[in-house]
Amino acid sequence: MIVDNPNILVFGIFTGMLILFFTIAFAVGIFGKAHKVTQDRLVKLKGRYNKSAALEQQKRLLFKKEEKSILDGIIPKRDELRKRLRRTGKEITFKQYLTSNAIIGVLITVILKILTDLSFLPCLAVGTAVGLFLPHLWVTRTIQKRLLKFTTQFPEAIDLIVRGLKAGLPVTESISAVANEMDAPISTEFKKITDEIRFGKTMDEALWQASDRLDTPEFKFFVICISIQQETGGNLGETLANLSNILRGRAQLKLKIKAMSSEGKASAAIIGALPFIMLGLISMLNYEYMSTMFIDPRGQLALLGGVIWMSIGMFIISKLINFET
Repeated sequence: MIVDNPNILVFGIFTGMLILFFTIAFAVGIFGKAHKVTQDRLVKLKGRYNKSAALEQQKRLLFKKEEKSILDGIIPKRDELRKRLRRTGKEITFKQYLTSNAIIGVLITVILKILTDLSFLPCLAVGTAVGLFLPHLWVTRTIQKRLLKFTTQFPEAIDLIVRGLKAGLPVTESISAVANEMDAPISTEFKKITDEIRFGKTMDEALWQASDRLDTPEFKFFVICISIQQETGGNLGETLANLSNILRGRAQLKLKIKAMSSEGKASAAIIGALPFIMLGLISMLNYEYMSTMFIDPRGQLALLGGVIWMSIGMFIISKLINFET
C-alpha cells in the first residue's frame, strides 16, 4: 500500500500543510480585500463633507500607487505589515522584507541539507519556518526597543512642552522645541508633526496621524488632552503636567508587574528549554539511539510535530505570563 511508504506519507502531510496554509492565506486575502473596499467607500463618503477625510483618501491612494507589489494578492494583512515596518523607524520597504524572508529560508534549507542527514522536505520546512520567523522577530524587537525608548522619554518631552506654555509660547512652538532639543525617537516623531503643521495640516490632524503611526496609549492620552483643550478650553499646561505624572506612575506600575511576573517567565524559559537540552544530552551520550529520529522519515516527522506542539505550548504560556497595562 502507498501509506506504508514513509517518504510518500511525509510528502503527503507536508503537501497538505502547504495547501491548508495557502488556502487560509487566500481566504484572509479575500476578506481583507472586501473590508478594504468597504473602508474606501466610507472614506469617499466622508470626503464629501470632511476635508481631513479627503486628505486621508488622497494619502491612501498615493500609498497604493507607490508600494503596490505583485505579491499583494497572496500576502495576507500586507497593510498591517507595512505599518509594522514604518513603526521600526527605519527605511525598510515591503519588498526588502519579503526578500530577506526568502534569502534566510533558502540559506537555512541549504545549510541543513549539507550539514545533516535530513531529507529535503524537513529541511525545506525548517528553512521556511526560520525564514518567516527571524525577520518577524527582528522587526518586533526593533519596534519594542524604539517604543520603550519613546515611552521613557515622553514624560520629559511633556514637561518641556509645559515649561514652554508657562513661558508664553504657543503649543506649536513648544512641540517644535521638543523636536529640536530632545534625542531620537522623540525628536524624530515631533519633527514630523512640526513639518506637517508647517506644510498646511492642522495640529489635530498631524497629532492623530502620529498617534496612528506610533500606536502607543501614552501618546494617545497626549493627543486626546490637546484635542479636548482645543474644543473646550482650559489650562493646557496644568492638564499636561498631570498627564506627565500619570505616565510616570504608569511606568512604575509596569516595572512592578515585570518584577512580579519574572518568576513565571523564568519557569517558562526552563520548561521550553528542557526538551532541547535533553535531546542534546542524549545525542551526545548515545547518538546511535537518537539517530533514528534524524535519519528515519517517521522520526523526522515526529520531531517536526513535536516542534509544532512545543511552539503552540510556548505561545500559550507567553500569553499567560504577559499582562496588559
